[in-house]
Amino acid sequence: MDIKELAARQLETVRRRSLDLLDPVPEQDLVAQHSPLMSPLVWDLAHVGNFEEIWLLRTIAGLSARDPELDDIYDAFRHARRERTRLKLLDPAQSRVYISDVRGRVLDTLEQIELDPANPLLADGYVYGMVIQHEHQHDETMLATLQLRPGEYPVGNPPPPPAEPAAGGEVVVPGGPFVMGTNTEPWSYDNERPAHTMHVDTFWIDTLPVTNRDYLGFMEDGGYDERRWWTGRGWAHRTDQGLRHPQFWERDVSGWVRTRFGRREALPPDEPVQHVCWFEADAYARWAGKRLPTEAEWEKAASWDPRTSAKRRYPWGDFEPTAQVANLDQRYFHPTPAGSYPDGASAYGCRQMIGDVWEWTSSDFTAYPGSVGFPYPEYSEVFYGKDYKVLRGGSWATHPAAVRNTFRNWDHPIRRQIFSGFRCARGA
Repeated sequence: MDIKELAARQLETVRRRSLDLLDPVPEQDLVAQHSPLMSPLVWDLAHVGNFEEIWLLRTIAGLSARDPELDDIYDAFRHARRERTRLKLLDPAQSRVYISDVRGRVLDTLEQIELDPANPLLADGYVYGMVIQHEHQHDETMLATLQLRPGEYPVGNPPPPPAEPAAGGEVVVPGGPFVMGTNTEPWSYDNERPAHTMHVDTFWIDTLPVTNRDYLGFMEDGGYDERRWWTGRGWAHRTDQGLRHPQFWERDVSGWVRTRFGRREALPPDEPVQHVCWFEADAYARWAGKRLPTEAEWEKAASWDPRTSAKRRYPWGDFEPTAQVANLDQRYFHPTPAGSYPDGASAYGCRQMIGDVWEWTSSDFTAYPGSVGFPYPEYSEVFYGKDYKVLRGGSWATHPAAVRNTFRNWDHPIRRQIFSGFRCARGA
């Protein structure tokens, strides 16, 4: 497919996804702030339009700003999320008009833009891919806000995912070199580059993510009360916040239940646990006699094919995600049972490494050797350091265009509102 045609089609896909996501939400809930951790939904909606205007209309097409004041209001670094309700935000109707106007002009100018391979912003349509992925990422952020919002949100009920019995367990990944990162993924971010050879010692890794049933075992064994399983910072956070179980869990007379988009339902024991912070994941792994995998271990287990000594774009191979290999794009609005998607397994036999839940790793978010910040430092560079832990693999809420084996997500180790889970590893 022609790059411009692909960009136009992907721009339409993501905008339809954004609007469909918010259509069922009452206007008062679009402008309200449902958590100090999250922006009002209407801020996210106009922000994606402002980001698109800055990059595709002004930077690429050379057009002037429609309203320069919007740059301040919708700059994610100028105003903390908890402060955004005090800004002069566009209301829902104005936001829809604004993003529609921006999109119309983007598609008009796309026909005249020359995708100059000598310009890194334009080669392979990079800047269009950046804008598309940015909006998909905000859609996932808005899903996290909708999970925090009181009141029900309509979710679908598609047929069950492909599955076959899987007992779990672990597999050994032999030590040796592999290629980490990418030089060839056309829309990859700066933090995924450059590709470089990494040596990883032999290790064991779980073939499945940790389930709710597994995690209950940790809780019932007093895992939240045993200081020895927690790091110093983790124990202080657990104590300060009174953590006793994953977010959105509750115990009633019938047993453990969870709240999912406003509905209380029995806790499904076979689903991967989600809404746990890094400290909880790390404590569980210690209790289980294991640890979280490093980022390099995770990527090797997901991407490396030892038979061909070659890297795969996804665990199952190089073809794009489908409903047969991964739980993505809010198909179920929850993780699918551990052991689902046998056709999506990696070369080492690890399942569900793409989709279902973001998986915490033990690694801090740092730059790869030789990495160059591009096209703006606020995407990656300002976050490098020990304050953020890396997550890999995407979740059920992630769009296929915004995830791959090399994709790196990151967040503070205290965050639980994201769709985060984990699997364990151990040295050989």
